[in-house]
Parts: sequence; C-alpha cells; structure tokens
Amino acid sequence: MTSIPKRNFKTITNASFTAGIFASLLIIGSSSSFAQSAVEQKLKVELQKQLGERAKINGVRNTPVTGLYEVSIGNDVVYADASARYLIQGELIDLKTGINLTEQRSHDLNRIKWSDLPLDDAIKVVNGNGKRQIAVFADPNCSFCKKLEKSFQQLENVTIYTFLVPLLSADSATKSKQIWCATDRNKVWNAWMLENQIPSGKGDCGTPLDRNTSLAKKLGVNGTPAMFFTDGTRIAGAVPLAQIEKKLK
Repeated sequence: MTSIPKRNFKTITNASFTAGIFASLLIIGSSSSFAQSAVEQKLKVELQKQLGERAKINGVRNTPVTGLYEVSIGNDVVYADASARYLIQGELIDLKTGINLTEQRSHDLNRIKWSDLPLDDAIKVVNGNGKRQIAVFADPNCSFCKKLEKSFQQLENVTIYTFLVPLLSADSATKSKQIWCATDRNKVWNAWMLENQIPSGKGDCGTPLDRNTSLAKKLGVNGTPAMFFTDGTRIAGAVPLAQIEKKLK
C-alpha cells in the first residue's frame, strides 16, 4: 500500500479547506443577494400600495447609501427609505468621484435603440462626411432649438436627423407642415431656424408630425430640444457645443 507523502497531504488538505471556504462564501453571497432582493420586492409592493393608480413603479433597487433605495417610476428616478414612508425627489451625487448617480441611472433606464428610430420621418442634414450621427426632436418655435441649431453649424462630419414635433402652439404645427412640405425642406428649415425667414407654402402634403409626436411621447420627450446619440443615450436642452462633441467622441 502506497503512503501519501506528508507534504502532499498538507497540500490536499489546504486545497480542500480553500474550496470549502469558497463554497461557503458563495452560499453566503447568494443568501445575501436573495435577502436583499426580497427586501426590494417588499418595498416595491408597499410603495405601490401607497401610490395606488397615481404612478406605476417599474422597479426598486439598493443604492450605495445605507437605507436608501432607488425607485424607478416611468422615466423618472426617485428614492425611498426602507420603511416605504418617505419618497425623496432629487439627485444623488457621489462627491468622491463627482458622478451624478441619478443622472447616470436615468440615462441607463431611458436608453433607446438607435436602429428603432424611423429616420425617414426626420429632416436629414449632412455636414462633411456625415459619419457621426445625432437625432434631435425640435419645435420650430422653440428658441432653445434655434440656439442649438446654430451650434450644429459648427459640428463637422455629422449627420443630423431632426424630428419635427409641434408642441408649443398651433403655429408650430403650421410651420412644421410648411417646412416638411417644402421642395427643399433642409433649405427652408435652416432659413427659418438660422435667419428667421418665415416659411411659406400650403403645407398640405402628407407629414410624419403625428407619428413624431407619438414617438416623442413614447420616448419620454416632454420638451424640446432633446438629442439622442447612437449609443442610445440622450441630452435634453441646448447644451454647450463642447458637451455635444464629447458625446460624439
């Protein structure tokens, strides 16, 4: 009968001990995750009971702050305490890293699939080789949209798809129809947005305005301008050109 050398026995024993510890950690981790998931589900049920039909909770999850939970309602992110008594609106910012956790999470929740955008329903403007792409929802009477349009003139090698969404007034709908139905809609759009040349024409062709408005609602676009990028993220408002360039890079 062959005996096992002492050093090998020690190696085997240590290996078995390590494997046992690893297995125990896995069990503890799994139990902890299960317990946390149960807490989040219980909190979701309790919050939904209190909110009733006023709002539908999509999900609840833990945050880096002990006792504070993230609550996603539609396109919004709010917070609640563990007792489900308090609902908190505001931004959660990590001062150590400077990351706005609320904004980051909101972008993740509201990320779209670029390929799902009906680009044929948008005005297409190509600058340079047009390799980079942006989609923007804009109202022709929106002053911030005009400001953003002027910034777009400084962007190189970009294709801009503008979805006309007349949200502000009846005149916005009239201008949108006149712009879309123009023989050269790009030219008429730029003339109005950049030079205040009022569009003319009957505007009596078929337009995608109703579809655009429905799409904007589906994507949670409540105001203009709203920009979307090929990675599915968005930026609301007429932000500085440097911020747009950063996203495109």
